Amino acid sequence: MQQKPKSYYAKRADAEMADNLEQSDLTVQQQLTVTSRMMALEGHDAGVAGQITAKAEEEGTFWTLRFGRGFDETTPASFIRVDEDLKTVEGEGFANPAARFHLWVYKARPDVNCIVHAHPPWISALSMLKQPLIVAHMDQTPFYDDCAYLADWPGLPIADDEGTIISKALGEKSSIILAHHGYLTAANTVSEACFLGIYLERAARMQVRAAGAGTITPVDAALATESRDFFKSSSVIETTFAYYARQVVAHFGDECLE
Repeated sequence: MQQKPKSYYAKRADAEMADNLEQSDLTVQQQLTVTSRMMALEGHDAGVAGQITAKAEEEGTFWTLRFGRGFDETTPASFIRVDEDLKTVEGEGFANPAARFHLWVYKARPDVNCIVHAHPPWISALSMLKQPLIVAHMDQTPFYDDCAYLADWPGLPIADDEGTIISKALGEKSSIILAHHGYLTAANTVSEACFLGIYLERAARMQVRAAGAGTITPVDAALATESRDFFKSSSVIETTFAYYARQVVAHFGDECLE
């Protein structure tokens, strides 16, 4: 048998997934609902803390979960459309005031269409220890050279200063760990922002547990880059998000997406 380079098999896997897997027909609000419910299943909820936003088709407006709703009780109707001052322009209710810093990320990053922010336990543990993520396992490689770190907490993010600080710290990366706070993922699609959020909490959990047993050894840079690029391919992300959608329906029922 002739040995082929790994790149051959990576391209083949990507093509096979693209050709054989079903494409999602969920609306943006349904995708946001899947994200919210999946985050609840994964323990990312903390009362009404945390926000999920996505750009709407109408210029300068965004979908966000109306304040007072928990991640585990969302439906598509739970999302309201707000303007660039977080004023409601469609739907009932008002936005979480802490979502204001999302607006600054969108302003700094035109490529970003969805932001996920939460305070799950393992990310929170890293944030309390003021430790950036160390990529030392294959499942952490989606964040290799793509996870920023904000070392100093700027305070409750309900004003503009916090938005400028966080967006500057994020830079061109897709994720950030916020010291004394939580995490943020910023992506071109809802599915990618969700995928990164779920995986980042798992990455933090592995790091905290491993640190209690000994010295963490980072993975090789070239291998981490290769693995990151595979994990972050659209086929892998969309396949994973479809699985999340099935998990949500299996746990909460079809009516949660209606």
